[in-house]
Amino acid sequence: MSSGGSLAPMGPGDEIELEVGAVAPGGHCVARHEGRVVFVRHALPGERVRARITAGGSAAKFLRADGVEVLAASPDRVVAPCPYAGPGKCGGCDWQHVALDAQRRLKAAVVAEQLHRLAGVDRDVTVEPVPGDEDGLGWRTRVQYAVDADGRAGFRRHRSHEVIAVDRCRIAHAHVDASGVTRLRWPGAEAIEVAASATGERVVVVRPTDTSGGLHPSRLPDVDATSVLVGSGPEARVVRGRRYLTEQAAGRSWRVSGGFWQVHPGAADVLVAAVLEALQPQTGERALDLYSGVGLFAGAVAERLGADGGVIAVDGSRAAVADARRNLHDVRTVKLVTASVEMWLPHSGLNSVDLVVLDPPRSGARRPVVEQIARLRPRTVAYVACDPAALARDIAYFAALGYELDAIRAFDLFPMTQHVECVATLARVSP
Repeated sequence: MSSGGSLAPMGPGDEIELEVGAVAPGGHCVARHEGRVVFVRHALPGERVRARITAGGSAAKFLRADGVEVLAASPDRVVAPCPYAGPGKCGGCDWQHVALDAQRRLKAAVVAEQLHRLAGVDRDVTVEPVPGDEDGLGWRTRVQYAVDADGRAGFRRHRSHEVIAVDRCRIAHAHVDASGVTRLRWPGAEAIEVAASATGERVVVVRPTDTSGGLHPSRLPDVDATSVLVGSGPEARVVRGRRYLTEQAAGRSWRVSGGFWQVHPGAADVLVAAVLEALQPQTGERALDLYSGVGLFAGAVAERLGADGGVIAVDGSRAAVADARRNLHDVRTVKLVTASVEMWLPHSGLNSVDLVVLDPPRSGARRPVVEQIARLRPRTVAYVACDPAALARDIAYFAALGYELDAIRAFDLFPMTQHVECVATLARVSP
């Protein structure tokens, strides 16, 4: 609802009535109140809700709010399957109050809007479910828990440092839940990360508080894990087991210790298939795999290119490249490079390539990398992206350099959350 005139004084804790409009990035919908935009969570397009302001005030350009009472509900609204989801509760999930097919329509609308607004491209987008994912629960194989003052594991409230202890996470994979992290106490710990593989291996990493003086193994609870580490990053020390997990995807085993791996168990196979469909690799072609991680795409593409083709895989993480070297030790046509993609491309010595796999971090590839790729004149680029806005921005950069968006597929790799994964096919259309 909106009205003219002067703005009424308001601030966090005040309640207003809103007619909810379109979905926006970030797990919000857009509403207006007295001429100002309100980004409201726990609501749906078309609903009328009573909302409590959580951020902003009378002088703010926009407000943030939680829908705390539904006055007129959308037919897509459901009862959240998790008791910790809702206004003022866990900030991990955005769409638990939405039917699963409707969640995918909301994500598709966000992708389409970003393409239109940032790239000037109008496309119908469908967010595809991952095979085997029926209810959107029990999929997340890597979970980071915060620890409260009583040593209980849980999650932070949305936009807050306050920790809500939980009995278990409903979107966590069964192998993660089997670790028992949420059923134990963790004195002296600030956070706990659990990573599980499809093979049932579990690595638990305990990060001590600054005041713990370092957690001694004797103080750790008896967590059910194949490996336990204490610390953070590469400096974490192994208390039990080993640093890495073994994953299965694309017909191979993959060692993952310091590199990136998708958190949905079905993601790797789905994305490999989408990248190969986008690229249509031909025997003897040359390819680049940029931000190549542990070598997943490089291995799959190299198999299609045959003995006369080749892939150069580039990643800035030494640990990831070390894993890739083990994972692809028998693939002679892959060359692995440890380097910043941004720094390596201008000095690569390459004049041209046929194909590029581009799987950058959430911030996207950005203009300098796009320009360097276009300089190599690949016939096709397969761009894997987890942020629709960064993807759309980079698609606009590619368009200015002679590449058009040939196709885009979107996948629901993160049910119950606002996140979505896309694979865009960019084809060269000008010399």
